[in-house]
Amino acid sequence: MNIQEYILSGVLEAYLLGGLTEFERAGVEKNLLQYPELREELALVEGISERLFVELAIEPPAVVKEKLMKSIQPYSKVVEMRSRQLVTWRYVAAASIAVALVASFLAQDYRSKWRDSEFALHDLTTQNKQIVEDYNRVNLRLDKVENDLHVVDNPAFTKVLMKGTPNAPNALASVYWNEQTKEVFLSLQNLRALSQNNQYQLWAIIDGKPVDAGVFDGDHAGLIKMKAIAKGAVTFAVTIEPRGGKSMPSLETMQVAGKVTKG
Repeated sequence: MNIQEYILSGVLEAYLLGGLTEFERAGVEKNLLQYPELREELALVEGISERLFVELAIEPPAVVKEKLMKSIQPYSKVVEMRSRQLVTWRYVAAASIAVALVASFLAQDYRSKWRDSEFALHDLTTQNKQIVEDYNRVNLRLDKVENDLHVVDNPAFTKVLMKGTPNAPNALASVYWNEQTKEVFLSLQNLRALSQNNQYQLWAIIDGKPVDAGVFDGDHAGLIKMKAIAKGAVTFAVTIEPRGGKSMPSLETMQVAGKVTKG
């Protein structure tokens, strides 16, 4: 149990005022037996209440008291006893009001602090979540860059520069092909954006026949892993095809092409 939260809830003040149900009182008494901190706090609240009794007590003027005592002298003992009772009840009433005010203030203060803490915790959780997402996103980008550099700097990969055709004179792309592992990576330097109905398609020319190396969109950053291409490719080219690609290239839409130069 969180002792501080329990104290700030005002339940001890309510216990002193008799404002709890039997079940709630039993719970408080059980906690008082178990936790010395609660007993110390209860004693402190009782001490504050006693001081409030004295401070809030009102002493009548002496003249009023003298006249009152003379008028009721025959019943002085009864009145004196009742007077003591009234004073006692006045203390109790004053203390009850004071304790209720203190309890109300503490409860309100605790509620306000709890709400502020809840909002702060929510904001902190949201910020931490965003930081984690950003961190993971950056790590993925760094991993991607590292993997791309491993391909670009690896002498096992042959770079094929594909320059623009008359259909797209300014277009430019490159292929990194590992003839031993058959891996193919594509780097886009300058290819125009296409409509949603079309995609680019990479082709490898092997023994005079075009071989599909996969489709892609023109907005990728970094290397794109394409389909594996076996030995014997002499040229790579890119055409524009319907989304999903075709089994044979549309030569009239060729954008870039480049010959494989080994060595």
